[in-house]
Amino acid sequence: MKLSRHLSGIAVFALSVLLAAAMSLTSAGPARADRTGLQAADPSVIRVGGTYVSVQSAGGGIAVRQASSTAGLASAPARRIWSDTRDLGEVWAPEVVRDGGRYYVYFSAGRGAAHRMYVISSATADSGYTAETKLALADGKWAIDGTMFTFGGQRWFVWSGWAGDTNVEQNLYISRMSSPTTPAGARYVISQPRESWERVVGNPFINEAPEAIKDPNGQLHIVYSANGSWSDQYCLADLRLRAGGDPTYVWDWYKSNGCLFGSARATMMPGWDPTLYVDGPGHHSFVLLDGDIGTSPPAGPRFPLMFHAVAKGTPYSWANRYWYTGTFSWWGGITYSRANVPGSPTSTGWSLKFFE
Repeated sequence: MKLSRHLSGIAVFALSVLLAAAMSLTSAGPARADRTGLQAADPSVIRVGGTYVSVQSAGGGIAVRQASSTAGLASAPARRIWSDTRDLGEVWAPEVVRDGGRYYVYFSAGRGAAHRMYVISSATADSGYTAETKLALADGKWAIDGTMFTFGGQRWFVWSGWAGDTNVEQNLYISRMSSPTTPAGARYVISQPRESWERVVGNPFINEAPEAIKDPNGQLHIVYSANGSWSDQYCLADLRLRAGGDPTYVWDWYKSNGCLFGSARATMMPGWDPTLYVDGPGHHSFVLLDGDIGTSPPAGPRFPLMFHAVAKGTPYSWANRYWYTGTFSWWGGITYSRANVPGSPTSTGWSLKFFE
């Protein structure tokens, strides 16, 4: 009797171990994409203390939400901070940053070829904003998706724009800033959509939605969206500035050899897998303290990410895009390669992994 009870206890224990192992294997798989209740595009989110602040275009203006978590932004009240009283046109992709304790929101407004970058600012996140000021970017060409950051003691502005006056392709440009509202000097192209994996969907081919971040070695990265935002080929890719490089010199930038976050396996960088639960992830936001790349995370743990995407099994369209919460982490020892251009053909350093 004692022996049978002992064997029975062993069996129960063994079964519990097997069940625990099965549950562990299940939980070790990819987490489901966390879709917020915000049916919208182009998230921009920063953390100010323990509060998460987001901006979005809405109803011919710009709205701010504040919550104690990224997931809570969807249910937070939206407060309008700016309205298009001068009928500038379509209002796209506002970006919020803080500089000197003041909030700056950059956005594009216009119709067709008239899109240009504007900025408003306030001492508080959800009220008291100035009237819009048009940014006097060099050459005065079509410009969208702009944002400001500080690197190497210098303010910079990076955006997506046209080389000329026609919609041939969208390039990434960078310019110095003498203040948060004043560009200084020329614009410099730092990326063009010329790789095969970023030319799957075009007319025009695009590089857009650039976001700056600094890796654990202190090198600057610009993570951007490639392929048409109107397709499920939309994805995130990376530009890494070489150590000691000049942000205005295009050949000091090294591009990832494929998408780092996307849903099409054929366009992914070797060693990176496509998404499981969403299609066309892109136009992301690194959720940094004060939106300052000086607070970029170290190597090791995962950190908050916001992006827009369409749930798998849902027709891909702009109307079906939602904000999603995800995470990212640094991935070391990754080589980006290139050919037939000045400088070294390879650069090895930090890249990024993105998680649904």
